Amino acid sequence: MDLTEATEGRTSFLVPVQDDTARFPPGSAPIFFNRRMELNRDVTVLLLSILHPSDYLDGMGATGIRGLRVATECGIPVTISDREPVAIDLITKNVERSGLPVTVIQRDVNALLSEQSFDTVDLDPFGTPAPFIDAAIKGTRRYLFVTATDTAPLCGAHLKAGIRRYSAYPMNTPYHSEVGLRILLGFVVRQTARYDRGVEPIFCYAREHFARLHLHLLRGPQAADDSLKQTGYIHQCRKCPYRETEAAILSSSRTCPRCGEPLQPIGPVWLGDLHNRTLLADMRAQLEGMSLGSQKELVKLLDCCSEELPEPGFYDYHVLAKLLVCSPPDITTVLSRIAAKGYPASRTHFSGYGIKTTAPLETVLSAISGKNSE
Repeated sequence: MDLTEATEGRTSFLVPVQDDTARFPPGSAPIFFNRRMELNRDVTVLLLSILHPSDYLDGMGATGIRGLRVATECGIPVTISDREPVAIDLITKNVERSGLPVTVIQRDVNALLSEQSFDTVDLDPFGTPAPFIDAAIKGTRRYLFVTATDTAPLCGAHLKAGIRRYSAYPMNTPYHSEVGLRILLGFVVRQTARYDRGVEPIFCYAREHFARLHLHLLRGPQAADDSLKQTGYIHQCRKCPYRETEAAILSSSRTCPRCGEPLQPIGPVWLGDLHNRTLLADMRAQLEGMSLGSQKELVKLLDCCSEELPEPGFYDYHVLAKLLVCSPPDITTVLSRIAAKGYPASRTHFSGYGIKTTAPLETVLSAISGKNSE
């Protein structure tokens, strides 16, 4: 296997040579490494440099880069596991090059987490994390981090796969990226509650081809009950942009007040805030003293997430302008018109055209069209 040196943050490591002419270069190598996930790994390093857990498991190491970066850049005791012998050989080589006391284990992550626990568990599988969540909850003492790259099932493009994997009904809406993230988070909350534990989102976001959860797991039946109270459904009209939310274990039948059509329940989903705003501020401050490859992108992401409203769902105002058969104004104009009507409104990290607001749909439409907006 041909290897080449790569560097992220303050960490250098070896990765297999990829065929850059392939349709998906990471898939052309015998061990998976995706350069486009650097921001994902940068966030891990940034957050752990604040949380300072007692130890950390990179449960699906591949090249071992995520765990190596945590050990190098955060000074946290790290264990890296993988079930594939070829991956373990490369991880071991990278650990030896680093000179760090990183523990390397060849083990299926489900088996490992059924026997050992870690203060922080990180799952970054190829595709869905669903088969690993149960064991991860049992093996996590405080912090659980999860990446999902199966966005098509999560967002409703592959409906049956989404239902099978997450026991939820997704829907391919203009705000599908947020639907996917909230379905994933809702699934983890329901799985966690089975063990009388609750979930506090620290920093959960969606970007390009993945969704990422950073969660604090809480102990006790009350924490579990409190978390379940923040799950429910988004009821979306199939014929117009109208939607409403319902906090409930089982959805009820609802009708669109605008066009009289039955509303489609999406979920169960997490309806609460996706972020711990205090920790976001700490991350933003910590970032100033760091040098990360995705620094500029991270600043924009953290600033946007800090300002976005916690309400589930957003409106793509370009989609709404098309329905109104009008030219969309600048997004700042739309936001200011909504605010002038007395409703909070913000941009969202999910989309450059996305608007989050508590305003009724008719207020949002008038803010876009300019009619009755004074």
